[in-house]
Amino acid sequence: MIKMVVFDMAGTTINEHNIVYKTLHTSINNFGYSCTLAQVLQHGAGKEKAKAIADILEAIGVELSTALVTNIYEQFVISLKLAYEQANITPQIGAMEVFNVLRTKNIKVILNTGYDSLTATTLLNLLNWQVGKEIDMLVTASDVTIGRPNPAMIKKAMQAFEITNCEEVAKVGDSIIDIEEGKNAGCALTVGITTGAHTYEQLSTANPSAIINNLQALIPLLH
Repeated sequence: MIKMVVFDMAGTTINEHNIVYKTLHTSINNFGYSCTLAQVLQHGAGKEKAKAIADILEAIGVELSTALVTNIYEQFVISLKLAYEQANITPQIGAMEVFNVLRTKNIKVILNTGYDSLTATTLLNLLNWQVGKEIDMLVTASDVTIGRPNPAMIKKAMQAFEITNCEEVAKVGDSIIDIEEGKNAGCALTVGITTGAHTYEQLSTANPSAIINNLQALIPLLH
Protein backbone atom coordinates (compact mmCIF):
# COMPACT_ATOMS: atom_id res chain seq x y z
CA MET A 1 0.00 0.00 0.00
CA ILE A 2 1.35 3.42 -0.97
CA LYS A 3 1.88 5.73 2.01
CA MET A 4 3.86 8.50 0.30
CA VAL A 5 3.96 10.06 -3.16
CA VAL A 6 7.01 12.13 -4.09
CA PHE A 7 6.21 14.59 -6.86
CA ASP A 8 8.63 16.65 -8.90
CA MET A 9 7.76 20.36 -9.04
CA ALA A 10 8.22 22.28 -12.33
CA GLY A 11 6.57 20.47 -15.22
CA THR A 12 4.92 17.90 -12.95
CA THR A 13 2.84 19.65 -10.29
CA ILE A 14 3.59 23.24 -11.33
CA ASN A 15 3.04 24.79 -14.75
CA GLU A 16 5.76 27.38 -15.20
CA HIS A 17 5.73 27.22 -19.01
CA ASN A 18 9.18 25.64 -19.18
CA ILE A 19 10.72 28.89 -17.93
CA VAL A 20 13.47 27.09 -16.03
CA TYR A 21 14.89 25.36 -19.10
CA LYS A 22 14.38 28.36 -21.37
CA THR A 23 16.31 30.44 -18.82
CA LEU A 24 18.99 27.77 -18.51
CA HIS A 25 19.28 27.73 -22.31
CA THR A 26 19.67 31.51 -22.50
CA SER A 27 22.10 31.64 -19.58
CA ILE A 28 24.45 29.13 -21.19
CA ASN A 29 24.32 30.77 -24.61
CA ASN A 30 24.95 34.20 -23.08
CA PHE A 31 28.45 32.91 -22.37
CA GLY A 32 29.06 32.42 -26.06
CA TYR A 33 27.84 28.88 -26.63
CA SER A 34 25.28 27.54 -29.09
CA CYS A 35 23.33 24.80 -27.38
CA THR A 36 19.71 24.21 -28.35
CA LEU A 37 16.71 24.03 -26.02
CA ALA A 38 16.36 20.38 -27.02
CA GLN A 39 19.91 19.72 -25.77
CA VAL A 40 19.15 21.52 -22.51
CA LEU A 41 16.08 19.34 -21.98
CA GLN A 42 17.87 16.15 -22.98
CA HIS A 43 20.91 16.58 -20.77
CA GLY A 44 19.68 18.87 -17.98
CA ALA A 45 16.06 18.03 -17.17
CA GLY A 46 15.38 17.21 -13.54
CA LYS A 47 18.94 17.63 -12.34
CA GLU A 48 20.39 19.93 -9.72
CA LYS A 49 20.98 22.98 -11.85
CA ALA A 50 24.76 23.37 -11.51
CA LYS A 51 25.08 19.69 -12.42
CA ALA A 52 22.69 20.28 -15.33
CA ILE A 53 24.87 23.11 -16.63
CA ALA A 54 27.99 20.94 -16.42
CA ASP A 55 26.31 18.05 -18.21
CA ILE A 56 24.93 20.28 -20.97
CA LEU A 57 28.30 21.92 -21.55
CA GLU A 58 30.02 18.55 -21.64
CA ALA A 59 27.45 17.25 -24.12
CA ILE A 60 28.15 20.11 -26.54
CA GLY A 61 31.90 19.64 -26.25
CA VAL A 62 32.86 22.48 -23.92
CA GLU A 63 35.92 22.03 -21.72
CA LEU A 64 34.60 22.29 -18.18
CA SER A 65 35.93 24.32 -15.29
CA THR A 66 34.45 24.96 -11.88
CA ALA A 67 34.61 28.71 -12.47
CA LEU A 68 32.71 28.47 -15.74
CA VAL A 69 29.91 26.36 -14.28
CA THR A 70 29.69 28.63 -11.22
CA ASN A 71 29.51 31.79 -13.31
CA ILE A 72 26.75 30.42 -15.54
CA TYR A 73 24.84 29.07 -12.54
CA GLU A 74 24.97 32.39 -10.71
CA GLN A 75 23.65 34.22 -13.78
CA PHE A 76 20.96 31.58 -14.20
CA VAL A 77 19.71 32.00 -10.63
CA ILE A 78 19.42 35.78 -11.05
CA SER A 79 17.65 35.46 -14.40
CA LEU A 80 15.27 32.77 -13.15
CA LYS A 81 14.23 34.87 -10.17
CA LEU A 82 13.36 37.76 -12.48
CA ALA A 83 11.53 35.47 -14.90
CA TYR A 84 9.43 33.93 -12.15
CA GLU A 85 8.51 37.36 -10.77
CA GLN A 86 7.05 38.28 -14.14
CA ALA A 87 5.47 34.95 -15.10
CA ASN A 88 2.03 33.49 -14.53
CA ILE A 89 2.87 30.44 -12.44
CA THR A 90 -0.04 28.05 -11.85
CA PRO A 91 -0.62 24.55 -10.51
CA GLN A 92 -0.74 21.84 -13.14
CA ILE A 93 -4.30 20.88 -14.02
CA GLY A 94 -5.61 18.54 -11.34
CA ALA A 95 -2.73 19.08 -8.91
CA MET A 96 -4.82 20.37 -6.02
CA GLU A 97 -7.49 17.73 -6.55
CA VAL A 98 -4.90 14.97 -6.50
CA PHE A 99 -3.19 16.39 -3.41
CA ASN A 100 -6.54 16.52 -1.62
CA VAL A 101 -7.43 12.94 -2.56
CA LEU A 102 -4.08 11.65 -1.35
CA ARG A 103 -4.21 13.51 1.93
CA THR A 104 -7.75 12.25 2.65
CA LYS A 105 -6.30 8.76 2.20
CA ASN A 106 -3.49 9.61 4.67
CA ILE A 107 -0.94 9.40 1.86
CA LYS A 108 1.88 11.91 2.38
CA VAL A 109 2.35 14.46 -0.41
CA ILE A 110 6.01 15.36 -0.91
CA LEU A 111 7.51 17.79 -3.42
CA ASN A 112 11.12 17.34 -4.44
CA THR A 113 13.18 19.22 -6.98
CA GLY A 114 16.52 19.89 -8.60
CA TYR A 115 16.09 23.52 -7.52
CA ASP A 116 17.87 25.00 -4.53
CA SER A 117 15.76 25.76 -1.47
CA LEU A 118 15.36 29.48 -2.19
CA THR A 119 14.06 28.95 -5.73
CA ALA A 120 11.72 26.15 -4.69
CA THR A 121 10.33 28.19 -1.81
CA THR A 122 9.78 31.13 -4.16
CA LEU A 123 7.67 28.87 -6.37
CA LEU A 124 5.61 27.66 -3.42
CA ASN A 125 5.01 31.24 -2.31
CA LEU A 126 3.85 32.24 -5.80
CA LEU A 127 1.25 29.46 -5.61
CA ASN A 128 0.43 30.11 -1.97
CA TRP A 129 1.20 26.47 -1.19
CA GLN A 130 2.25 25.75 2.37
CA VAL A 131 3.97 22.81 4.00
CA GLY A 132 1.45 21.27 6.39
CA LYS A 133 -1.47 22.47 4.32
CA GLU A 134 -1.36 21.69 0.58
CA ILE A 135 1.75 19.50 0.90
CA ASP A 136 3.43 17.59 3.71
CA MET A 137 7.09 18.29 2.91
CA LEU A 138 9.42 20.02 0.46
CA VAL A 139 12.85 18.51 -0.24
CA THR A 140 15.26 20.39 -2.49
CA ALA A 141 18.67 19.79 -4.03
CA SER A 142 20.26 21.99 -1.39
CA ASP A 143 18.87 19.77 1.39
CA VAL A 144 21.04 16.82 0.36
CA THR A 145 24.67 16.32 -0.59
CA ILE A 146 24.05 14.27 -3.73
CA GLY A 147 21.45 15.18 -6.35
CA ARG A 148 19.34 13.08 -8.67
CA PRO A 149 19.41 10.34 -9.80
CA ASN A 150 20.75 9.54 -6.34
CA PRO A 151 17.70 8.83 -4.14
CA ALA A 152 18.85 11.00 -1.22
CA MET A 153 15.86 13.37 -1.42
CA ILE A 154 13.37 10.51 -1.39
CA LYS A 155 15.19 8.80 1.47
CA LYS A 156 15.16 12.06 3.43
CA ALA A 157 11.39 12.32 3.04
CA MET A 158 10.91 8.69 4.05
CA GLN A 159 13.01 9.24 7.15
CA ALA A 160 11.04 12.34 8.11
CA PHE A 161 7.81 10.34 8.19
CA GLU A 162 9.36 7.11 9.51
CA ILE A 163 8.61 5.12 6.37
CA THR A 164 11.17 2.35 6.13
CA ASN A 165 9.68 0.26 3.33
CA CYS A 166 10.37 1.73 -0.12
CA GLU A 167 7.52 -0.41 -1.49
CA GLU A 168 5.20 2.10 0.20
CA VAL A 169 6.52 5.02 -1.86
CA ALA A 170 5.69 6.27 -5.37
CA LYS A 171 7.66 8.78 -7.44
CA VAL A 172 6.09 10.99 -10.14
CA GLY A 173 8.06 13.21 -12.50
CA ASP A 174 8.32 14.67 -15.99
CA SER A 175 11.93 13.68 -16.73
CA ILE A 176 13.98 10.54 -17.18
CA ILE A 177 16.05 11.41 -14.14
CA ASP A 178 12.89 11.51 -11.98
CA ILE A 179 12.21 7.90 -12.97
CA GLU A 180 15.82 6.91 -12.34
CA GLU A 181 15.67 8.56 -8.92
CA GLY A 182 12.54 6.59 -8.03
CA LYS A 183 14.05 3.33 -9.23
CA ASN A 184 17.25 3.97 -7.30
CA ALA A 185 15.17 4.56 -4.18
CA GLY A 186 13.39 1.25 -4.73
CA CYS A 187 9.97 2.89 -5.07
CA ALA A 188 7.12 0.50 -5.75
CA LEU A 189 5.78 2.83 -8.42
CA THR A 190 7.66 5.16 -10.77
CA VAL A 191 5.39 7.29 -12.94
CA GLY A 192 6.39 9.53 -15.82
CA ILE A 193 4.14 12.40 -16.82
CA THR A 194 4.13 14.11 -20.22
CA THR A 195 3.31 17.63 -19.01
CA GLY A 196 6.90 18.81 -18.74
CA ALA A 197 10.45 18.28 -19.94
CA HIS A 198 10.41 14.89 -21.65
CA THR A 199 8.12 13.27 -24.20
CA TYR A 200 6.36 9.93 -23.87
CA GLU A 201 9.08 8.34 -26.00
CA GLN A 202 11.88 9.81 -23.91
CA LEU A 203 10.22 8.79 -20.63
CA SER A 204 9.74 5.28 -22.00
CA THR A 205 13.52 4.79 -22.20
CA ALA A 206 13.66 4.85 -18.39
CA ASN A 207 11.11 1.99 -18.14
CA PRO A 208 8.74 3.60 -15.60
CA SER A 209 5.88 1.66 -14.07
CA ALA A 210 3.49 3.88 -16.03
CA ILE A 211 3.35 7.05 -18.11
CA ILE A 212 0.40 9.39 -17.68
CA ASN A 213 -0.75 12.51 -19.50
CA ASN A 214 -2.33 14.26 -16.51
CA LEU A 215 -2.09 14.08 -12.74
CA GLN A 216 -5.60 12.74 -12.25
CA ALA A 217 -4.54 9.54 -13.99
CA LEU A 218 -2.24 8.81 -11.05
CA ILE A 219 -5.04 7.97 -8.60
CA PRO A 220 -6.10 4.63 -10.17
CA LEU A 221 -2.45 3.50 -10.12
CA LEU A 222 -2.19 3.73 -6.33
CA HIS A 223 -3.07 0.65 -4.32
